[in-house]
Amino acid sequence: MIEMTVQVPDALAARIQSFGSWFPTILELSLLDFQTRTKESVSGLIRFLEKNPSSEEVLKYHASEKTHDRLKQLLELNKEGLLCESDNLELDEMEQLEHLVVMLKAKVAKENNLKL
Repeated sequence: MIEMTVQVPDALAARIQSFGSWFPTILELSLLDFQTRTKESVSGLIRFLEKNPSSEEVLKYHASEKTHDRLKQLLELNKEGLLCESDNLELDEMEQLEHLVVMLKAKVAKENNLKL
């Protein structure tokens, strides 16, 4: 891992410090270039991490009901072969985000000797 030093305004520094150890993850999520409604889910995850949750809270994290409903809809359309190009992109992005969440939870569990 590379250590970086950056200069930021005092107000931003205070905000970043409140993120605790979640800052690298928040930064990574912020830099992802999602093009669909999945951005809302990423924003929800970032807001969750900005609260500096405990490891246990991260392991219990789930996307919103709205996100789950949309995923079910996209999976059903995919099953029927009815996904348009934008829906297909959205499904791909949701799968990418889900993978990131699973990997985050696995990392947290491993670092804390916890079970998923």
